Amino acid sequence: MKKSIICMIFLMLLAVPVNLSHAALNLEPVVQSQLGNSDISVSVRDVETGKILYEKNGEVPMKPASTLKLLTAAAALDILGSNYRFHTKLYIDGEVKDKILEGNIYIKGEGDPTLQKHNFEAFADALRHYGIESVTGNLYGDDTVFSGSQLTPGIATKDESYYYAARTTALTMSPDNDYDAGSIIIHVIPSTLGKAPMIQAEPSLSGMKVLNQSKTVAAGEQTTIEIERQYRTDTIMITGNVPLGRPFKDWVTLYDPTINTLHAIKETFEEAGISFSPESKIKRGKVPTDGQLIYAKHSVPLKNLIVPFLKLSNNSIADILVKTMGKEAYGKGRTEYGVKALKAYGNAIGLNMENWYLEDGSGISHENRVTANDLSYLLIRVKNEPNFKIFYESLPVGGRKDRLTGGSLRKRFLTEPYRDHVVAKTGSISGVYTLAGYVKANSGKTYAFTIMTQNQSSPALNSIDEVVKNIIAKF
Repeated sequence: MKKSIICMIFLMLLAVPVNLSHAALNLEPVVQSQLGNSDISVSVRDVETGKILYEKNGEVPMKPASTLKLLTAAAALDILGSNYRFHTKLYIDGEVKDKILEGNIYIKGEGDPTLQKHNFEAFADALRHYGIESVTGNLYGDDTVFSGSQLTPGIATKDESYYYAARTTALTMSPDNDYDAGSIIIHVIPSTLGKAPMIQAEPSLSGMKVLNQSKTVAAGEQTTIEIERQYRTDTIMITGNVPLGRPFKDWVTLYDPTINTLHAIKETFEEAGISFSPESKIKRGKVPTDGQLIYAKHSVPLKNLIVPFLKLSNNSIADILVKTMGKEAYGKGRTEYGVKALKAYGNAIGLNMENWYLEDGSGISHENRVTANDLSYLLIRVKNEPNFKIFYESLPVGGRKDRLTGGSLRKRFLTEPYRDHVVAKTGSISGVYTLAGYVKANSGKTYAFTIMTQNQSSPALNSIDEVVKNIIAKF
């Protein structure tokens, strides 16, 4: 049903009456009143011809925030292919005697953001299928497909604890079906009045430590819980109050996704009855040439993964896609090579990538720069790509309250005549608010647009939306 709704919107937005002219749009009054003159940039194009119908500061480089994911998604679909899947493989070495593996277990990752606890259980089933109930050796994680820093450039120190700034390795896991890879969920459950609440982790603490300084308070009091991983440590600090009857949860990043994921896997193995020697260690290690492959987990295809990536603006998926494009295009699973692949793709479809300065593919860096005219031109050029339908249907739809339809626009453009008229990517980092995509005016005409703001002292979302609503109502 959801797919049919999106297809209907897709066809509706691309239906353009032939009798409308390509006249310039008089948006200056609304742009002036809502956005002003400085630290803003606007570009609107005719979706069929690509002609710029309105621009303001259109050639001024601006911070794109998450609208940069438009380029990352289009490039990934082209470079990797819509059916691309990530693989996570389970190997053993040594011999199995009397249900004892006299050797090691290896988990080789490719950056799969969809790896979850139920997959660890499948690994355990595979080991038991081979008659393994005990292991004398170590549990190794092979994450050599990716290299370089686990953090993308521009991650602020204060953000490292939060899911949107998760570390990226080739062996990582997700605690949810949004695929927030590189994080776990911490549940704070009220206990007895005045006492420390209970703490649960999903899928588990995974080798992390908890310092619980929080307290259970009366039902009518406010929730003031804060959950943060202490900077550059594996310790999670929990402070504040949780009222009776109101459990709280939040996401926190893993200190080292490879090692933490191995801890979660080992715990799952032990829950399944597979024991390890007291001398067994958790380590990084490359699969040996004589390693025996006994199981492989395959992710959903990229065409499905693009949906939570764009709808929910998932930074972890962006970082993984960038490193994967670097690996596939240049044999280097590093962010800088992925950025090189983004630029090569942009040039290939006719963009002038000399105007784009990129540090990542998520848009979280404040050093990224692109002009509104270049970003709106990307929206025109990508229409000619074979995977445009997948790209388009993965964008948030304004006013659609379902998370995987409306995405980051599910609370915007809620009323008629604006609902279903905006299909676009949102963007937001400190002081920066952006929106870029496609809008269908009441006239039936469809436009590609980009609106960018930066150095804002307060959120500019309503102002941006008023400009888009003006396009819908008047053009």
